[in-house]
Amino acid sequence: MTEPLVPPQETPPVEGSTSSAHLERPDGGIWEHPMVWVSFILFGAVLVALFFALRVLGL
Repeated sequence: MTEPLVPPQETPPVEGSTSSAHLERPDGGIWEHPMVWVSFILFGAVLVALFFALRVLGL
């Protein structure tokens, strides 16, 4: 017995598939813009470095 043809825009049925489609995470969230967090970390590192540089120079 031949299988029926499926139009190109449709997905053919799969035998034995019991899983549903996975849910995509919504837009946004804490990791949406990682460069913001990197800039905070770099800014803090520069502040700590300036603190020690000023202590060494005796200012």
